[in-house]
Amino acid sequence: QVQVVESGGGSVQVGGSLRLSCVASGYIFSDNCVGWFRQAPGKEREGVAGIYTGGGSTYYGDSVRGRFTISEDNAKNTVYLQMNNLTPEDSAMYYCAAGAESCTGGYWEVESEYNYWGQGTQVTVSS
Repeated sequence: QVQVVESGGGSVQVGGSLRLSCVASGYIFSDNCVGWFRQAPGKEREGVAGIYTGGGSTYYGDSVRGRFTISEDNAKNTVYLQMNNLTPEDSAMYYCAAGAESCTGGYWEVESEYNYWGQGTQVTVSS
């Protein structure tokens, strides 16, 4: 049984940083696209960042480019999302998704491309 678990969320002040982790069990993060998405209350879920594991190609949403970094640790079967210079607009439930065949062509942002989803971790940024 595949399980995807996110951790690392919490409450921070404006300008602060958090690092989210996404760990999979029963599934290997290798040669597939892993993405981070977020959803704020009353808003649609949006793609934040994606990474093609094994190759390292990364992709970012316009609102986070330059502030967030997605990375992988193959030995730990873990994908990270380093979030810096956080703003209240970054407050949301953050979800990790895995199992998309490709990240390219914008597919990293397409929710239906992913086979496995975590339950989410909450990020709250206060001013």
